[in-house]
Amino acid sequence: MKLSKQAIAKNSVLPWPYTAKTPSVGTLPQMNNDSLPALFRPLHIRSLVLKNRIVVSPMCTYSSENGFLNDWHLVHLGQFAIGGAALVIQEATAVQPNGRITPYDAGLWMDEQMEMTERIVQFIHSQNCAAGIQLAHAGRKASTKAPFHQQPGNRTEPVYVTNKDGGWSDNVVGPSALPFAETYCIPKEISLEEIDQFKQNFVKSVERAKKCGFDFLEIHAAHGYLLSEFLSPSSNKRTDDYGGSFENRIRLLLELTSLVRQAWPSTRPLSIRLSCEEWIGEDGWTITDTLRLIPQLVELGVDIIDTSSGGNSSCQQLPVPLEPGYQVPFSEAIKKSNYGARIMTAPVGLITQAKQANDIIERGHGDLVLIAREFLRDPHFPLRAARELGVNEMSWPPQYQRARQ
Repeated sequence: MKLSKQAIAKNSVLPWPYTAKTPSVGTLPQMNNDSLPALFRPLHIRSLVLKNRIVVSPMCTYSSENGFLNDWHLVHLGQFAIGGAALVIQEATAVQPNGRITPYDAGLWMDEQMEMTERIVQFIHSQNCAAGIQLAHAGRKASTKAPFHQQPGNRTEPVYVTNKDGGWSDNVVGPSALPFAETYCIPKEISLEEIDQFKQNFVKSVERAKKCGFDFLEIHAAHGYLLSEFLSPSSNKRTDDYGGSFENRIRLLLELTSLVRQAWPSTRPLSIRLSCEEWIGEDGWTITDTLRLIPQLVELGVDIIDTSSGGNSSCQQLPVPLEPGYQVPFSEAIKKSNYGARIMTAPVGLITQAKQANDIIERGHGDLVLIAREFLRDPHFPLRAARELGVNEMSWPPQYQRARQ
C-alpha cells in the first residue's frame, strides 16, 4: 500500500499496516473466568466491557500548547494501549483556559482541540483498549509552573506564573480568596455567575469528549482543585448556598454531576476522583465525609469512585513512610459501606506489583486498580503482570511476538 504525502500528513490514524491494529492484543482465549487471577477477569460497567482490571491513571505531562494535544500525547498514551491495559485515561483536561494547572495543560474547551484528541482515541481503540478522559478545573492551584520548571527544594520561590510570563495569575479563582500556600497567588472568590459559566463549560467539554469517542469519563474532584476546594471546610469559607454546611459544600459537585450524567451517554461509565481524606484532621475533608457523600453520588448515576487523597492543604500530614497501596483503605471503606454494592471503586497510589494489584481485587477492596508511575517505568506492566500471575495465554501485539519468550 502506498499513501500520498497528503494522506500521511493528515491528522488521522493511518490504515493497516501503518498502525498496529491488533484487535486481539491483551485478550485471553475462551476460558472459565473463575480460573483466572482476579486482576485479569473482565469487568462490565454499563455497556463497557474491560478485558482486565488494570487502568492507566490520568497523569499530567505538561506538554500541551494552548490546551492542544500533540504527537507526544499520541505516543505517550498509545504505548499503554499497546502494553495491554484495559483502559487508558487521558490526563486532567481543562474545561476552561483559567482552569489549567499550568500553561501547558491539556484542554477541551474549544472544538479545535478535538482533532488530535480524537486521533489518540482512535489509536487506543485500535489496540482493543478503552479510552477515558478526566475533565478538570484547577481552581486556586491554577497558573502555576510545571513541576520541571520549579526549583527543587525551594519553598520560598513563587510557583505561580504571572500574566507577563504567559500565565493568568489575575484570573485564578477558588471558592474563597485563600491561597493554597504562600508561594501561590491569592485567588478571587468565584462569583455565582462564574460558577454557572463553569458548569456550562464543563458540560460542553463533556459533549466534545462524547464526540471524540471516549468510552469513560471522570470528573476530577480531588487533589485541591476547584471541586475539591468547595468540598472542604479548610478551603471553602463562603457564606452563600455553596459554603458553610456539609450540604452546601457538596452542592456544586452534585449539581455538576447531575448535569454531566445527563450530557454523557447513559451507556457509558461515569467516575469521580475524590480526595477521600485531606490528612489535616477534622478541620478538613475526611473519610467520614466521603462515606456521607457516596449515597448521593450513587443516586445521581456515578459508577466508580476513584479513591485518592490529599492535595488540598499545604499543612497535610501524610503517613510516613508511605506504605504501598496506602490509599486502598479508602476504597475498602466504601466497599464495606451500605452503598458498597451499588458503586465500584478504583484505588490508586503506590500500586507497583502484580500480586499486590491482584490481591486488591481478590479481597474485594476495589473493582479496578489505577496505576500511574509504574506505567511510566514499564508501559507494558499488564504483560508482565500476566506472566507473573501465570496467565501465559494473554496475547501480545504481533509486532512484539519475538520478544515474548
